[in-house]
Amino acid sequence: MTRGDTFHPDRRPLQQENALQIRNEQVNGPFKTLNPTRAVFNHEKSSDENKNSIASQNQSAHQNTQEHHSPGSLEFHWASRNNRKGRHQLKIRGPQSALPGSGVPRPTTHWREICKGIGRIVTRYPVWDISWLVAYLFTWGSIIWVINGFFVFLPILRQATEFQNEVLVGGGITAFIGATIFEVGSILLILESYNENRTGCFGWAVEHALDEHGHEVGSVPKILPNNCTHHHLNRKNLVGKGVEDHEKHNGKESSSSPNNNRKSWVWYPSWEDLRTHYMYEIGFLASLSQLIGATIFWISGFTALPGILDHLSLGLEDGIYWTPQVIGGTGFIVSGTLFMAETQTAWYKPALGTLGWHIGFWNTIGGIGFTLTPAFGYDPSSWSQFQASCSTFWGSFAFLIGSVIQLYESLEKNPVAVSA
Repeated sequence: MTRGDTFHPDRRPLQQENALQIRNEQVNGPFKTLNPTRAVFNHEKSSDENKNSIASQNQSAHQNTQEHHSPGSLEFHWASRNNRKGRHQLKIRGPQSALPGSGVPRPTTHWREICKGIGRIVTRYPVWDISWLVAYLFTWGSIIWVINGFFVFLPILRQATEFQNEVLVGGGITAFIGATIFEVGSILLILESYNENRTGCFGWAVEHALDEHGHEVGSVPKILPNNCTHHHLNRKNLVGKGVEDHEKHNGKESSSSPNNNRKSWVWYPSWEDLRTHYMYEIGFLASLSQLIGATIFWISGFTALPGILDHLSLGLEDGIYWTPQVIGGTGFIVSGTLFMAETQTAWYKPALGTLGWHIGFWNTIGGIGFTLTPAFGYDPSSWSQFQASCSTFWGSFAFLIGSVIQLYESLEKNPVAVSA
């Protein structure tokens, strides 16, 4: 068995959830040499027998599949990206689960849920949620880069629209602001990547109706979002302690955390964790690539400022203005590609039904645009400068699309899928 097909015993998610039974045959990731990124858990009915232990973890794959596909069964889909973002994906099987009043939430692909998600983008501002902050910063950074694209590209298309020093001042200042916002967002992104909820949390309450004798009535339970211990819900501070830490501080031990002595927030990982876990974690590697790329790219944002760029020799311009864009843009491409791969079951199978995949896809396209910009920019000819400005323009829009999707994703913490 490879690293990508099994969890380290200390890293297996949801060990504390007695009602969840992992399906070992559905633990996987896109790369066998890296940590798993996906797992599926069956939700077992509550009983006295399974309150103290996880029931039947060593059942055969065939038995798991039969139980799993029985009418009204519940699946919890753990994913490394969802865990970082504080999201809890539930899958409900059975035609009766879609009936009104059944107690089962609507799937998030329903048009009403989609409209609610769009509404949350403009009405909710959870500044204590680092995943929302990352998405929000990248959205505004992308907007600034779109404005930059107009400053540097529109005068080439319509010279009559150009005002004095538009490219130098307008383009230079927006490039510096956009690059700075990307850098801050990337720092928060790397913090998010190693502040995953190590044990994970189910994030749902599943209640079965019982008669006066304590026997279950009906086969469809009432399901509500509940009991999340991710740090994203902590409104007490911008980044820091998770819900379980506040429970301990108030004299309450979290029943959903098997290791209450472990900090839920760290400003930097230990060398041991970095060496043995995070260097094999796709999300961390993607975030690290993004941070390295954004940091190097920021150099070109700084040198783009008026008073600097217009005083550089041709050699210096190539070395400290265009070259950092090449390296930084390459980092963005690597990051977006890894974020795409993280959501896939195999490196060659696109996960078109997953928001995270589309976020990675559009960020990769944006990275390509930002890499082509300096590739053309080295050549001072008018045709190359046209292509350089055009690449910034469409690359900025690609980043904006990916960032808006990420903003939508960050506000949907309990996605639901329903299938027959």
